Order: sequence, then C-alpha cells, then structure tokens
Amino acid sequence: MADAAGRDASTGRRRAVPAAAAGKTTSRVRMSAAQRREQLISIGRQIFAERGFDATSIEEVAARAKVSKPVVYEHFGGKEGLYAVVVDREVRSLLDRITTALTAGHPRELLEQAALALLGYIEEETSGFRVLVRESPVMSATGNFSSVMNDVGHQVEHILGAEFSSRGYDPKLAELYSQALVGMVALTGRWWLEVRKPRKETVAAHLVNLAWNGLSHLEAKPGLITVRGR
Repeated sequence: MADAAGRDASTGRRRAVPAAAAGKTTSRVRMSAAQRREQLISIGRQIFAERGFDATSIEEVAARAKVSKPVVYEHFGGKEGLYAVVVDREVRSLLDRITTALTAGHPRELLEQAALALLGYIEEETSGFRVLVRESPVMSATGNFSSVMNDVGHQVEHILGAEFSSRGYDPKLAELYSQALVGMVALTGRWWLEVRKPRKETVAAHLVNLAWNGLSHLEAKPGLITVRGR
C-alpha cells in the first residue's frame, strides 16, 4: 500500500508513479508529407552512398526512417524512384556549383575555378559524390556523373573554341580538348575522394599546371591565380 504522498507503507520510500497516472502524456511529433519526403531522400542518399544501388533495400531505408515500407513506396514508388530523385538532385547541385564558379575571363582561371568547384563539391558533399560515381543499371546516360561531366565539357568547349580561334588554332578541336581536360579533373577527383591529400587547392594547382603548361613545361611549385587574387 501507499500513503497519500505516494510512499510505500512498508519501506517509506516514494514509489515510481507512471506518467499516465501523473497526468503526463507522450506523443511523437508527426512529420508533414514534405518533411517525410525530405527525410527519406536524405536517408536514401546516405545509404546509396554507403552501399550502392544494388545493395540498398527499401527495408533499410524504412528502418532508418522509423516508418513502414509502404510509406517509402507511397512517396517514391520503389527503390528506383528514390534513387532517381537522389541522383537528379546531386546532378543539378554539382552542375550549378561548377557553372556558378566559372566567372573569370582568362582560360587558365576558368580551369582553376572548375577544378576547385569539383573538388569543393567532393569535400563538402562526399555522400552525394559517392552516389554519382557509383554507376547504376537503372539510370540512363542522362542521370549520372558522366552526364554531368559531359555538360561541363560542353561549357569548356565554348570557352576553348573562342580561345582557339583567337590564336589561329582549329576551333573544331575544342571539343576534343575540353573532354580531355574535364576527364582529367573528374578522374583525379575520384582518386582524391579516397585519399583526401594533398589539400584541394594543391590538387587543383597541379591539375592546372599539367593542363596549362604540359609535361614539358611543368612549374616546379605551381600555384593558383584564383587563390592569389583573394
């Protein structure tokens, strides 16, 4: 038995009173549909980055989100739908970042800016970059890392074409050189994703050193014009 103060009559100690008996209730805060969708996209992005498309399951996405599988299906229709949304966001994010970075008029500075933008994305959005570089059989050629780099290559092609014309070179070769330059930066970025050294500014400087000066005229200690000007 317990007295009016809630103490056990035999021990004199206060007994634990259930929350419901004390007039307290607990409830889980419900997410709106938009909030739940964003949560699932964020969780899916992380799992796709960790495991890749094939090894990711709707069960794991639902478990991490603490919801039932039908909730995930309701928002995306399945794993393919979730993956497509995640990849589309990363594609637009990376392309926007690189496009915004291309502001200087000098070709060397433009190359520096593109390299720094890609490396900055890798550094700050590592999970997103891992999703992009993991090729998936369910995605078309318009929704992956290769397509992003191809879009960047077309932008560089226009820049190089004008530069080639002004210097008396064949502007038709601009496409070849733009793909070579973008491919060099992209593949180096995939390597740097794992090693993370040296720092991104140093990596960018050496990439530009090779692209701008060529193997026969490499600078011993390359630097970035973009960084010097800050």
